Amino acid sequence: MPHVTPLSRRQIFQRAGFGIGGVALQSLLADSSAAAPAAGNPLARKTPHFAPKAKSIIHVHMVGSPSHLDLFDPKPELKKRHGELCPDHMFKGKQFAFLRSQPTLYGTPDKWAAKKCGQSGIEISSLLPHLQGVADELCMVRSLHTDEFNHGPAQLFLLSGFSRFGRPSLGSWVTYGLGTENQDLPGYVVLITGNVLGAGNSAWGSGFLPTVYQGVEFRSQGDPVLYLSNPPGVSQTSRRKIIDSVNALNRQSLADVHDPEIATRIEQYELAYRMQTSVPELMDIDSEPQAIHDLYGTTQRAGGEGKGKPSFANNCLLARRLVERGVRFVQLFDQGWDHHGNLAGRLPKKCEEVDRPLAALLQDLKQRDMLDETLVVWSAEFGRTPMAQGNNSEGKSTSAGRDHHRDAFTLWMAGGGTRGGVIHGSTDEFGYSITENPVHVHDFNATILHLMGLNHERLTYRHQGRQYRLTDVHGIVQRNLIA
Repeated sequence: MPHVTPLSRRQIFQRAGFGIGGVALQSLLADSSAAAPAAGNPLARKTPHFAPKAKSIIHVHMVGSPSHLDLFDPKPELKKRHGELCPDHMFKGKQFAFLRSQPTLYGTPDKWAAKKCGQSGIEISSLLPHLQGVADELCMVRSLHTDEFNHGPAQLFLLSGFSRFGRPSLGSWVTYGLGTENQDLPGYVVLITGNVLGAGNSAWGSGFLPTVYQGVEFRSQGDPVLYLSNPPGVSQTSRRKIIDSVNALNRQSLADVHDPEIATRIEQYELAYRMQTSVPELMDIDSEPQAIHDLYGTTQRAGGEGKGKPSFANNCLLARRLVERGVRFVQLFDQGWDHHGNLAGRLPKKCEEVDRPLAALLQDLKQRDMLDETLVVWSAEFGRTPMAQGNNSEGKSTSAGRDHHRDAFTLWMAGGGTRGGVIHGSTDEFGYSITENPVHVHDFNATILHLMGLNHERLTYRHQGRQYRLTDVHGIVQRNLIA
């Protein structure tokens, strides 16, 4: 006869209370047990599917989406035909966020003219002079396209593979698949300048994955992580005793029901305790030499000047410090790129804020021999139209902007096993339609996972009765981008 383990009184009451639904719930949880081991740290380093090109990712997202036409995909013909009514095929029967009547073409101003840079000859706008200096590190994709044309859904689609709430973010999938190298810091950290993007914290949420894999937002002012400090009257020794007592109960509960959220709770208590020491040291960028502050153009200087002021430059420097300490995925969001009007006045200001720090990040990683193992991704949720939104006539061009455009836009990567100094894909004479090597968002995300040693078709999680993945049922790894 098979051995039968008698039920405890607790188990009898549990099963009686839950009934058939409880048994089904336990079965579903068991299906997902790969991400929630009954013992041990769910963020422990995991073996990739195959040898990775990169160990960590710094993903920089420009919230609102800058104009690819004015920065990375110059179009002389568009400039030549500035002010003309756009061709019928570019407007009639098409769907736009705001354009309602047939608009005019909007060429890039002469003072923003792109030039060929480095040995590769990649064309980059004069609005980004520092980035021009590292052009040979860039792997530029000019043929991205997405399914969404409004900010929130497009951000979710790019960052989670789905245009509605509830799916795990790219960073959560990577952390779920690989864990982290530093057990004293989160595996996935988020840094924000400006307002939170339209998709909200779902852009770095874990969706149906255990919440241990969601991004942890670090703040530039006050406590870097909310509630990290001990409350008044609570000593470090007292906090340790409280955590030990609470987690003893949590481990007993985890052994009973195998709920992955209990494993998350255990790890979060322990990590928060360890972070009380690791995070203050990490966030102290004042300890960096003056030459590094000058390189990035930070608002903080050696000696404490400007200490605590949030800036994109500070966040770029923090991103390097995070991956240097073994954090797997660092995500920077910079708000303010939604230029429906006054493109001529607003785009140069935003470029000035990010140009030096972006170039410095690549230079700093390279001089530390970290760029080869750190994948840097620059993204936006979609592109911008070659047609003007508003008045683009001569003498009044400052009032015009560009509407959303989902059919063609530019992203770039650097380091982490990518081919530097490469342009992949192309668009037509107006930058409106893709003419060569189209790359869908799912293809791009499949390629990012591949560079990290993860097969996007095998990186799955069972939820609601089926296996889910970041790329849904799509995605082709773009091997031309890989060194």
